Amino acid sequence: MTAPVTAPTVLVVDDSRTKRYLLVSWLTRAGFDVIEAESGGAALEWVARQAFDLVVLDVRLPDLSGFEVCERIKEAHPAIPVIHVSAHAVDVNDRAQGLTRGADAYLAEPIEPEELIATAHAVLRYYQARQRAELLAERLTGLADTTVAVHAAPNFARLLEAAAVGAAQIFKGPAAVVAETFDGDCIAGVAAGPGDPGRIVPWIVDDTGVPTGSTVRSDDPANWALVDWPTGGLVTVAAAKLRDDRAPLYVVVPSHTQTARTPVLVQLAQAVAAAVEAQRSFDEEHRIAVTLQRSLLPRRIPEIAGLDLAVRYEPASAQTEVGGDFYELVMLDGHLLMAIGDVAGHSLHAATVMAELRHAVRAYAVEGHQPGVILERVNELMRTLLPNELATICLLLLHPPSGRVRLASAGHLPALISRAGRTEYVEHYAPLLGVRAPRPADLEFVLPAGATLVLYTDGLIERRDATIDEGLAALAACAERVDDDLDRFCERLLVELAPDEIHDDVAVVALRRR
Repeated sequence: MTAPVTAPTVLVVDDSRTKRYLLVSWLTRAGFDVIEAESGGAALEWVARQAFDLVVLDVRLPDLSGFEVCERIKEAHPAIPVIHVSAHAVDVNDRAQGLTRGADAYLAEPIEPEELIATAHAVLRYYQARQRAELLAERLTGLADTTVAVHAAPNFARLLEAAAVGAAQIFKGPAAVVAETFDGDCIAGVAAGPGDPGRIVPWIVDDTGVPTGSTVRSDDPANWALVDWPTGGLVTVAAAKLRDDRAPLYVVVPSHTQTARTPVLVQLAQAVAAAVEAQRSFDEEHRIAVTLQRSLLPRRIPEIAGLDLAVRYEPASAQTEVGGDFYELVMLDGHLLMAIGDVAGHSLHAATVMAELRHAVRAYAVEGHQPGVILERVNELMRTLLPNELATICLLLLHPPSGRVRLASAGHLPALISRAGRTEYVEHYAPLLGVRAPRPADLEFVLPAGATLVLYTDGLIERRDATIDEGLAALAACAERVDDDLDRFCERLLVELAPDEIHDDVAVVALRRR
């Protein structure tokens, strides 16, 4: 799993052909790969176009002083060690100047082969240890950044993308991160290299025999044909499996990027696996909550002569808790009971409170009460049994043949009427449910034939970057045209007004008198 050991590459710079021959011979016999340069300018050109592990540099050169060449090498490549050699600049001041201006060692002639080789190995040991430490520090910083990114991801796909992008940045090469969603779909986040934004692709992997815990193995790149891996090498696969009943997570990178024991790769796999497990659990809980929430809402829309009805209900995005939005559509004694409401808060508890309020509204409506009385009784019920809860609701009874409407509101957003390209809001100011305060009389009006009445919750119009008045104005403008298909009209309201990532439940109920 570790990269193959290669011979260190040394650049020997000396204008004396004889001395250069000796230095090259000694270093070559010691196992170094050696390149020669006879001037300071030639040395700088070599360093600019090729990586070197060590430079052996004469102090006196025909074009530049060895001190200046050393300084320029260190400015561009501070991690390249430099050994000065000299037959003339051998006093204390020369040696002090050379070391002060960047050299790592200073050898005065006559130089013995053993002294040169030992000095070369000594400075290389120091710089190699420094490079390993710097590489580890850089990778641990990348690991920390990637861990933060994956835990901040809004959903499962973005989590794997962030993990792949982070792995590519840490190991400076292509990377893939493969995991199974809560639904059992296996997908992979892949990044072609550092700076690549990443993408999601479907993938199938055989998880047979993967033990619980962390494992690392080398594999054929053909078995992970997710990206273009470097030719002629293997890939290293780190698998992290946190539970026996869960599929493992895989992080795949080129093997030549790995050091002994692959510590950062293993830690990355474990960190991403923990984030994946948390996301799976959240998705599972959210699915249960949304299923429960939907089960508490009306299962069908009544068919009523002379009326068109349509409903759209969109739960909050997967990374947001469920809310307490609800609606009601039911025929009672020749009248359509139409309601929409919103319980304060976003949680499974809010959804259960919503169910209690909806059932209470239906029960008091079955007793034959008018909208205002229904809300008064529901309010007393809330204050008695649910004293810490608050909710808004707009409730009306509509007589389909005549279009007569009797409406009562409890702090809810105003209903909207659209007719012949014009819109108006039906204002009915009243305190929200859960508050002891006087309530105004019901509002009575006639919904004209051809007009459309729209009830909605605040998730449709509220934005963090806009006021409520701006949201109401946008809804009024959007509803000036009502589609022939009322379902399409409700869908258009959501598309044009709701954000891509819905942070609050959205309920829309539309009614049109034919």
